[in-house]
Amino acid sequence: MSTIAFVNIPMHGRVNPTLPVVAELVRRGHSVTYHTSPAFGAEVTAAGATLCLYPGGDQPLPDPPTPATLLAGLAQTAVAVLPTVLADLRRTRPDLIVHDAACLWGAVAARELGVPAVASFTTFAFNRQVPSPTRGSWELLAAAVARPRTLRSFVRSQVDLHRRFAARGLPLLDLGNIAEPLNLVYTSREFQLGADNFDASFRFVGPSIGARPADPSFPIDELKEPVVYASLGTVFNAEPRLLRALASALSPLAGTVVVATGQTDPAALGPLPANVLARRSVPQLEVLERASLFVTHGGMNSVNEAMHAGVPMLVVPQGADQPLVAARVVELGGGLTIRTEDVEVLVVRELAQRLLYEPRFRAAADQLRAAQRAAGGFERAADELESVWG
Repeated sequence: MSTIAFVNIPMHGRVNPTLPVVAELVRRGHSVTYHTSPAFGAEVTAAGATLCLYPGGDQPLPDPPTPATLLAGLAQTAVAVLPTVLADLRRTRPDLIVHDAACLWGAVAARELGVPAVASFTTFAFNRQVPSPTRGSWELLAAAVARPRTLRSFVRSQVDLHRRFAARGLPLLDLGNIAEPLNLVYTSREFQLGADNFDASFRFVGPSIGARPADPSFPIDELKEPVVYASLGTVFNAEPRLLRALASALSPLAGTVVVATGQTDPAALGPLPANVLARRSVPQLEVLERASLFVTHGGMNSVNEAMHAGVPMLVVPQGADQPLVAARVVELGGGLTIRTEDVEVLVVRELAQRLLYEPRFRAAADQLRAAQRAAGGFERAADELESVWG
């Protein structure tokens, strides 16, 4: 059996899809180490991997989380954590390194140690036809010029990185798109933008969905149909006004409305209709299995999970790649989208009614569900990783 090291960005959207793969590799007898921050320690350990922590504890997300600040954060983090990561990897001597496509330090570590590497794309895969958010563009240049301190930090970190470590051959700018000879993309070929423009090194394995810790405090069996679920994710801080508007718009259409408030205190929403259940976090997979409609920010993992469950979506993009994901959902008929600034009770209610009662949305959601499940998921991902050495 082999030793596989996962080196990842400590964000829910980057970590969650890899954990079922880790558990499957461990089940098959492989030894797995996982490099991340303390916030994900319990989940990593539960999956069966040996936890390797980055120095400095949990790191804050870039503020604001834009491509320009992301680039600077990735370069800074790479310089800061690589000595510890390399020391850990030299001790465990992995046969393979799996790193997120934006995890610069994972890619550098593989080259520094001469170990085969696989990239993990938890967003869309990117190329010239599907440009990544961190590609060179006038928008990125304007954002960098507007934040000169961020630009200087990025340049200093990149110079330091290339001076101290084996970073040759890696992108100088497009750090959100570090491809390897094998690239796992956690969505179906049918959902991927421009899938026919990607070569065989990109394997569309579908959503990686496995068992998650149960939440005995959540009254899953008390939800009344139709269940409508609303969640705007964990990265962008949804305003109480926005969440309250969604709850008010959806409550007349549902037996139960479940609202995941994330970073927002549910109490900040004020009094809500009696059929609205608002909590900071909910067992998303279980709720989606019962839901008739999902109001989502359009994060790739949430959308993948909704498609896997066959649930039509109303997408309210908050930033990052979410407008791109929303457009793809609409293009394939699986839902509708609305801008955050257009969220009003009557507008949302009208869109939700269409999604609940027009048969075409359910039919498209069923087709997307079939495609997502046929892609193979975490078992297919584990097969692809084993193919690297066998």
